[in-house]
Amino acid sequence: MKKTIVLFLLLFPLYFITSQAIRGHVVNDAGSFLSDVNIYIDGTKTATASKEDGSFSLNISPGNSGNVIFQKDEYETFSAPASDIMNKNLKIVLTKMNAIEEIRLVPYTSEAYKNYINYFLDTFIGSDRENVRIKNQKSLKFSYDKKNKLLKVKAPNTLIIENKNLGYEIRYNMISYSSDLNKGMVNYTGTSFFKETKDTDKIRLNRLNAYDGSMLHFFRSMYHNTISEDKFVVNHVIKIPNPKYPTEEELKTLDNFRQIVKSSGVIKIPEDISDIAKRKNSQHPFVLAIVKTMLPDSAYVKRTDEKVLFTFKDILQVNYQKYFYEMKGKEFVKTQYPVILSSYLHPEGETFEVSKEGNITNPDLLINEGDFSKNKIENLLPLDYQPGD
Repeated sequence: MKKTIVLFLLLFPLYFITSQAIRGHVVNDAGSFLSDVNIYIDGTKTATASKEDGSFSLNISPGNSGNVIFQKDEYETFSAPASDIMNKNLKIVLTKMNAIEEIRLVPYTSEAYKNYINYFLDTFIGSDRENVRIKNQKSLKFSYDKKNKLLKVKAPNTLIIENKNLGYEIRYNMISYSSDLNKGMVNYTGTSFFKETKDTDKIRLNRLNAYDGSMLHFFRSMYHNTISEDKFVVNHVIKIPNPKYPTEEELKTLDNFRQIVKSSGVIKIPEDISDIAKRKNSQHPFVLAIVKTMLPDSAYVKRTDEKVLFTFKDILQVNYQKYFYEMKGKEFVKTQYPVILSSYLHPEGETFEVSKEGNITNPDLLINEGDFSKNKIENLLPLDYQPGD
């Protein structure tokens, strides 16, 4: 199904504009003005909406390298780098989503919703259901492929997420969500903007604890060349075959036995088959081995005059001594004893550009495990957050 989005730039130089801003109008493909289009810098609190005549104006801080998102339910979302459309008079044309239903081998059903909604919330939102919730959760659609153990979730409408702990309401435009239950891997992408709903000492304390040692913190340190100063320790890790995991021949034997069980109804399991099954379920095909400790950032960061690039062929272990903050009077002070955070990043040879805000290009291509993978929506901070805000 081909989807098209058209962007017209009326390249009239706005010499009279001194601030960094984008301005213009949003229309549909019939030329009619579109109101209430969400216009925002992805992942930040910088946002506005188009007026009844489709007009909009959004001020942007100088040097912002984020993407500007134009989003309205039932229309195709458009994004463009802020640097490409800054201080131009824009005419944005959004097209309606194609309403023709595709033939689906795996349908989206209410049964799949009921069976997997809690798993989805655990892997997308986090564990704190009382203080972090999706207000329009019922709009989600679920499909589950039993054969391949693949879960997919769609959000036809923008998700409205309330986070009482961090004092934000997040408008999240979920582009995709999939989970491979065989491999235990979850991947989701989307765009978002934040609205501050509460600002108290307790909220600021929660934000600071969510930020300290997070992946956002790590990539900001990478951009500013302060990884060692900020007490991150990075090690070189490789995968090696796990001798306890079944061999290919053993796995084939196990699969053949399962086929026999299906066809004959045999239920007595031989000891050798039982042993293979136990090792398959309890062991991983590979184990991780540290081959070099305390890597300099030059081993995985390339710096040019304009860009900071992150790339590595193997796996990086990122360790961090985290001292939680607590309130003493009106001040935030670190607790006496730290906890050790340990995370694993799998660049797998891909190259990611790192922004000063702590964002990276194509984040869905970077596999992360360990404590970084715990940074779900319940701990998500806007890219324009600064410690102490």
